[in-house]
Amino acid sequence: MDRLDTQLISQADRAVEILKAGGIVAYPTDTLYGLGADAFNVRAVGKIYEVKRRPRTMPLPVLIAGSEQINLVADIVPAYARLLMRYFWPGGLTLVLPRAVSFPDAVTAGNNKVAVRVPDHAVPLTIIRKLGRPIIGTSANVSNEPSPITSQGVEQQLCGQVDFIVDLGRCPCGVASTVVDATGEAPVVLRQGIVSKKAIMRVYREYAKEVGKSENSSRL
Repeated sequence: MDRLDTQLISQADRAVEILKAGGIVAYPTDTLYGLGADAFNVRAVGKIYEVKRRPRTMPLPVLIAGSEQINLVADIVPAYARLLMRYFWPGGLTLVLPRAVSFPDAVTAGNNKVAVRVPDHAVPLTIIRKLGRPIIGTSANVSNEPSPITSQGVEQQLCGQVDFIVDLGRCPCGVASTVVDATGEAPVVLRQGIVSKKAIMRVYREYAKEVGKSENSSRL
């Protein structure tokens, strides 16, 4: 095990201890620095809103460790959304899906939808797996301020209001995830980020083509 692995595990363990105790942590991801809490701890989620000065009417995105955890946060997952997961998870695609009934509406601001992704970064994935639950995946900034890509940037904005900052260098990408609403019959890009709309629609057309073939075959 090299020095970075040792640092990662040590800091991830510390982050998990804090999350289990109801605290909040900042951590690097493949896109930007994230601000996290146990997504099922409503009081901790409230701290995220306070630290970010984010209106409670604005939902918070969620990170999971893999598609096998999707049922913890989402209800119905359309077939084309499953295909998008296969192509772009882990990675910079956030999918908006119908919220699972058991998932806290404090995270979704009372909305019946939830925004979720699987990051392509060892730190959040390790934290989520060790915690055994999804975490909040919002950017570690004050609302409407630049999203930081270093621990120093987090500290400058949030001024010691975070219980722990995982510091393992700069985020490799520095560009936000692409957000896609997958609650309808076709994907709708809500925010353009690291994954292009062209790439998303190419996958969707592949799905639609296969569905069309299947329907034609059933009529024969």
